[in-house]
Parts: sequence; C-alpha cells; structure tokens
Amino acid sequence: MTLFSKTIRTFSISISLLGLSACTLIDKPVDVVKPFEIEQYIGTWYEIARLDHSFERNMSNVTAQYNQQGDKLVVINRGYKQDKQRWDQATGKAYFINGANQGLLKVSFFGPFYGAYQIHDIVQAQNGRYTDALVIGPNDKYAWILSRTPSIDASIKQRFMMKLSALTIDPNNLIWVDHTPEKDDR
Repeated sequence: MTLFSKTIRTFSISISLLGLSACTLIDKPVDVVKPFEIEQYIGTWYEIARLDHSFERNMSNVTAQYNQQGDKLVVINRGYKQDKQRWDQATGKAYFINGANQGLLKVSFFGPFYGAYQIHDIVQAQNGRYTDALVIGPNDKYAWILSRTPSIDASIKQRFMMKLSALTIDPNNLIWVDHTPEKDDR
C-alpha cells in the first residue's frame, strides 16, 4: 500500500468516525407531536416519572428548563441527589431534527454525542401552552413523563401509561419522582 493510499484510507476512516459521532441514533422511532410549537414548550417542566438510568439515579425534585437561543434550545436539568445530599445540574443543547414543527429533537449534554428526544404525546391548555408531555428517548430504555406542576392529573397519567404500554414500555418500571422540598440552596 502506498503512502498516498494509506493517507486517503486514514482520512476516509477519520471522516466516517467523525460523522458517526455527530449522528443522532434512534433505535426505536415513535410517532411525535405534529404540529409542534416550541414557544408553548419552553420554560420549566417537572419530571413526574422516568425509567431508571444511571445519570438520574437517586434524584428527586428533578426539573428541566428549556430556553430558546436562536436555532437551539438550552436545556438545564436539575435535581436533588439524595444519596449525596446535594443539588446536581447539567446543561445541554437541543436542535430540531426534521424541522421545528415536529416534536423530534437531538439533545446533547456530552459534546458531540446526541440522543434523540421524541415528544410522543402532549397535553395543551386552552391558552395554547403545553402542560404535560410524554417523551421517549432513542429507544424504549428512556421515557419521561413531564408536567408544568409537581403533580399530574390522574386522567393524564392514565393516558400516558396506556401510550407507554402501546409502545411495549412497561409502566410498572417507572420511577415516580418525589417533589418534596429539600434544602433550598438553589
């Protein structure tokens, strides 16, 4: 193999790997909210329930704050780490994948690596503001129930549980997030 061939091969592999690292993988696509209005979504959401995963383990009082900055959303996730008795916060960014009229975004908290954020179902108040949401990650290992308040109406909870079951996600595996006030050292 000539030096030129090795250089081209190395360059091609590097470009391929770079492309893969910037991709957003969706192992299990789900239907997403269409039409979607970002203006109705921005603001603070309370995490009502989630599937278990390491980056939120032992967390209570979890919130997500979404703010629009140009073509991206800035996401600030915050929660009380009960085992460490302290508040944790992570800041990320999100971009629409197929246009701003669909509830399908890619979110990153770790540099060039993005995870899918699929807004599968949403409840809208009469004033147009979104009040409750069911979000699925890139696959059936990630799911969140969100609300504008620390609790959710029983009928909406039931609706989201049925939607999870239809997606073959067992609602019995949800962790229901405690929103009892902790030390308020925010």
